Amino acid sequence: MNTEMKLYTISIYTENNIGLLNRVSSIFLKRHLNIESLTTSQSEIEHVNRFVIVSEMTEFQAEKVAKQLEKQIEVIRAYYHTDEETIYQETALYKVASDSLFEQRQVQNIIKESHANIVTVSREFFVIEKTGRRHETEQLYKDLKPYKLMQFVRSGRISVTKEPMNISEMLAAF
Repeated sequence: MNTEMKLYTISIYTENNIGLLNRVSSIFLKRHLNIESLTTSQSEIEHVNRFVIVSEMTEFQAEKVAKQLEKQIEVIRAYYHTDEETIYQETALYKVASDSLFEQRQVQNIIKESHANIVTVSREFFVIEKTGRRHETEQLYKDLKPYKLMQFVRSGRISVTKEPMNISEMLAAF
């Protein structure tokens, strides 16, 4: 078993019950593992939600966390994957003072070169949306910081695995 620390994406298929998030996070807390990002949404299966949690740990720890998560009554199945085994993205929003857009030609170039989109423009501010990997959203943050960046927010990771997880087939068997 590999003892190298690396980012793992933990995917948890669950019923949508009150208090589950608290119990999930406590499993990481008990093992002194920091959650780098957490996203939850409806999954491809009706009435089943999916948590996507990113944390730095060893493969041994990832396996243990997945097994502990599956002991929760609402958890249908938990998987762990490396970055190489998944396709993943994050989305970030950047609120910038409007005068920067109109008075600083460089801002328009930054937006264009980063393949970001302007989603809202008003007299006071404009909002840019960037979807990509963490290093891409952070680079745009650094590039926009000198141009009256008013707010910044980034989503947690969303991901799909390269290999099938066969969760639908597993549930159909029940």
